[in-house]
Amino acid sequence: MRADELLVWAEERLKSSPALDHWQKGRELIEAEDLLMFVLDRDEIDPDDEVAPAQVRRFERLVERRFTGEPVPYIKGWAEFRGLRITARPGAFVPRDSSEFLAEQAVRRLRGRRDPVHVDLATGVGPVALAVANEVPGATVFGTDLSARAVALARANARRLGLPVRFIEGDLFAPVPASVAGRVDVITLHPPYVGRREVRLLPEEVRRFEPVESLTDRSPQGLGLIERAAGEAGDWLRRGGWLLVEVSPDRSRAVAALFRRAGFGEVRSTRGGLGVTRVVTGRKMRR
Repeated sequence: MRADELLVWAEERLKSSPALDHWQKGRELIEAEDLLMFVLDRDEIDPDDEVAPAQVRRFERLVERRFTGEPVPYIKGWAEFRGLRITARPGAFVPRDSSEFLAEQAVRRLRGRRDPVHVDLATGVGPVALAVANEVPGATVFGTDLSARAVALARANARRLGLPVRFIEGDLFAPVPASVAGRVDVITLHPPYVGRREVRLLPEEVRRFEPVESLTDRSPQGLGLIERAAGEAGDWLRRGGWLLVEVSPDRSRAVAALFRRAGFGEVRSTRGGLGVTRVVTGRKMRR
């Protein structure tokens, strides 16, 4: 079969899946192309290319896995994040394209600082922390997560990429060395912000395949972990340092209010290119 014929079939197949969240126009074709390039081991596709029968069968199997809701990074074993190939496996939160904006905001605030320090909370497999280490040479970067599985994968990613990030298992700031208290320039957090009763309303591709602890902190509104982080962050940030939290648009006002209550200034809700999440930013104004 020709590549274009396979892509037409795959796009229509994915469009018909009840397990997928069809939030982005053209997403099904993008994912079909991604899977076909993976099968062909290419960076681009010529629509007129003939695809060998064995490759056709493999592609069809992968499309069927995606049809059931299995995330593409689980199928491929990795996700691309700001130019880095990040290993992703079942049992850990899937790196999101939307979080590239969170990493971008951190990088922008860290560049040009003397001896910059970054802490990434609920780091998962480490995409934000690894992107910062890659784009801000010389930065001291920590990533923490409660999940031993996620931390093990994050450490493996750091070793493979040769990036000096220290990933530590633990709750929020608890495992961060006390020696950096009051010296951190940027804290990032993409928290589990789904309310405990809202998990059942998530698309099947999310609630069926990703760990529930990476989706909700089990608080009623999904703000419990964010409130804790905002309350504790001031002890770790240097004066003028930043707290950056990625949330859904409907949570941004409530999160901004939590920031102000915790004493942060210059509080803003910023929107990335995809527009599906917001990064709420706040600055430590005093000691």
